[in-house]
Amino acid sequence: MDLTPKLIAHFEDNIQATRRSMDALCNPLRLAIDLCFGSVTNNAKILACGNGGSAADAQHFIAELVGRFERDRLPLAGIALNTDTSIMTAVGNDYSFDQIFSRQVSALGQHGDVLVAISTSGNSANVKLAIEAAHERDMHVIALTGKGGGAIGEMLNDGDIHLCVPHDRTMRIQEVHILLLHLLCDGIDTLLLGEAN
Repeated sequence: MDLTPKLIAHFEDNIQATRRSMDALCNPLRLAIDLCFGSVTNNAKILACGNGGSAADAQHFIAELVGRFERDRLPLAGIALNTDTSIMTAVGNDYSFDQIFSRQVSALGQHGDVLVAISTSGNSANVKLAIEAAHERDMHVIALTGKGGGAIGEMLNDGDIHLCVPHDRTMRIQEVHILLLHLLCDGIDTLLLGEAN
């Protein structure tokens, strides 16, 4: 069986999803960069969360902030809320899985912090509760979604930023999400360090 046509179709679909996202999301992405930059340069921090592939994206993003992206710089404050298995299993067992992120946001979040909430469907219950907790703590939210934004798109405040990938297929949404997170990192570093040589 020759899979070449199928593979080419995936590449083409990825290119189209990326192009549509570029057209739709450059302006809100610029605002998201400014929001994150303001947070990490004012003694605040970025919290990130998601499930499954989105959990991996949240962890990847925070690793780029605390470690580095492409250039050396001081570490930036960030916490991936889906990495502490003791907290997640304790909260999941004692309360519910829906509260594994919101309890952490309530414990750790402060005014000036930013929550990066990732859900390809826009309907993840635990991510929605994390957003509610962030709002209660007077935090801003950057939501990365797809499929029209789901319930998360309806619950964001005026000061929040919605990066909704204009696609309905999970793999394409996830592919664009990691690009958006890399662009956030690059934008923050550019504001901190200037243009790379």
